[in-house]
Amino acid sequence: MTIQRMIALYQRRCPEAQADNAHYQALNAYADKRLDKCVFGENKPACKQCPVHCYQPAKREEMKQIMRWAGPRMLWRHPILTVRHLLDDRRPVPPLPEKYRPKSSGFPRSALRSRATSRAL
Repeated sequence: MTIQRMIALYQRRCPEAQADNAHYQALNAYADKRLDKCVFGENKPACKQCPVHCYQPAKREEMKQIMRWAGPRMLWRHPILTVRHLLDDRRPVPPLPEKYRPKSSGFPRSALRSRATSRAL
């Protein structure tokens, strides 16, 4: 909900915002889809704390720009959402769920590194 409010605030009030309403609707839908598919589910950390970058690089940069502009203004427009977001920022990042962790090959990483180093020599 916070990201939708930030996008709406940016779209309405920021002088650099595009006049294209469809662009921000699509960006909002993209953010909703990414939040729905978050690997952390309800325990999701704030995006800047998250070890999983689920946004495409161009959209991530655009969202950073929106958050950078709208963040300070959210305190006056939506104080409760802002406080909740700040509290979420302080929450520790939960461990990555088991099904999303990289599969181990059974060898310790140090053994793999030493084998690769010995082959290079």
